[in-house]
Amino acid sequence: MPTLLVQNLPHGAIAVPAGTTLLAAIQAAGHDWLHACGARGRCTTCRLQIVSGLELLTPPTEPELRYRAAGRLLPTERLTCQTRMVSGQVVGRVPDATKLPHVTYAE
Repeated sequence: MPTLLVQNLPHGAIAVPAGTTLLAAIQAAGHDWLHACGARGRCTTCRLQIVSGLELLTPPTEPELRYRAAGRLLPTERLTCQTRMVSGQVVGRVPDATKLPHVTYAE
């Protein structure tokens, strides 16, 4: 099963079942994750900075491409509500701008 390792979150790799968005897998693992639009791809608050494994993710969705064109989503960032994994292990980080104040993050 594909896994997601968020470097600055505790508790190790997160299993990402086939067809599941990264956001759903993160939440199922018990992590609180910012997502202001209710996982509809209408904001960029759920973004994840990809450190490695970008090629293991599904292609960017229309909302992601729109945000990239507007300069609101970097090429190395993906919206967790829109993104699914194909295989392997993806490594990412919670960007500083979307960290929740009540969550303890590693450096």
